[in-house]
Amino acid sequence: MEQILVTGATGYIGGRLVPELLAAGYRVRCLARTPAKLQDFPWRADVDVVPGDVTDAGSLTAAMEGCAAAYFLVHSMGGDERFAEHDRRAAEVFRDAAATAARLERIVYLGGLGADEDDLSDHLRSRHEVGRVLAAGPVRVTELRAAVVIGSGSASFEMLRNLVDHLPGMVCPRWVRNRCQPIAVRDVLHQLVAALRLPAAAPGVIEIGGPDVLTYEEMMQTFAAVAGLRRRLIVPVPLLSPRLSSLWIGLVTPLPAGLARPLVESLLNEVVVRGDEARRWLPHDAIDFRTALELALRRVEGFDVSTSWSSAGLPGRTPADPLPTDPDWAGGTLLADEREATTTASPAAVFATVAGIGGRRGWLVADPLWIARGGLD
Repeated sequence: MEQILVTGATGYIGGRLVPELLAAGYRVRCLARTPAKLQDFPWRADVDVVPGDVTDAGSLTAAMEGCAAAYFLVHSMGGDERFAEHDRRAAEVFRDAAATAARLERIVYLGGLGADEDDLSDHLRSRHEVGRVLAAGPVRVTELRAAVVIGSGSASFEMLRNLVDHLPGMVCPRWVRNRCQPIAVRDVLHQLVAALRLPAAAPGVIEIGGPDVLTYEEMMQTFAAVAGLRRRLIVPVPLLSPRLSSLWIGLVTPLPAGLARPLVESLLNEVVVRGDEARRWLPHDAIDFRTALELALRRVEGFDVSTSWSSAGLPGRTPADPLPTDPDWAGGTLLADEREATTTASPAAVFATVAGIGGRRGWLVADPLWIARGGLD
């Protein structure tokens, strides 16, 4: 079976793509700047790992040797103002290395959804530029463009989750009324794998999305409903700039402001699939937004905070489950206060005592504070 190179294997999409490729019967090689980061992945023993960087032509050339296709899944999301220059350079080196690889027939790139003729954010403009740079070489390039990817650990999804989790009411910029076409991570992975088999007649750019087109406000309200939270009070105002919005998100959620800013700026544009290329060339029944949320929230609902990634054989495991390189702020917040005491009372008596705390009986301490907490909940 063909060997496939995956760059960005420690990232959100790359780390989840590798097992999908293995399941499809491909041999996988991963390029990693720090190979040790891959040690805790359940599929580590099944792949070939090559140390290197996408900006280093030598390591790229060695990694591409014998590969039939390569995934370019590396892009900058931090606050570095030179991120576009860095990503452009990485794409140029990757393109040129691919041109010298004897057996490499295709590059697959995951870009961002958005119309080229729109006034795109710097982040989206850079994503599109990377696609054009890769396509300027002799190797065939398939660029899949997606908007918000729904899955625990995805930066866009975690921003949505944390805003709704932490704020029962919020003043938001007008972009919450812009339309978006979110897609579940499992559907993104399916399309990435399927792209390897596209015929030469397929277009170089294919826009992918889920079946639902929603405003960001509708996405937040749907999240609240799925998570069992009350409907959120959302008041759009015209005064919040992307910079202020990202600083505010960095203040009220665990996401760094530098990461939040490109996400916010991307939502300034309507990101909706316009053509039917995906339906024609990559036919697939994508799951709806609500179902994608339910799958993504399974980690928190099951109180599975840090170990599910190590259970490779866990029945029902999905691509939305966490991986060892997911950021610390991914997966929601679960606080636990565990105490232990020994008693001669029966289990029924102990349970009756614990179950009786609160209500008319009152709390063990500071009743007014507990009443206020209940009102906030």
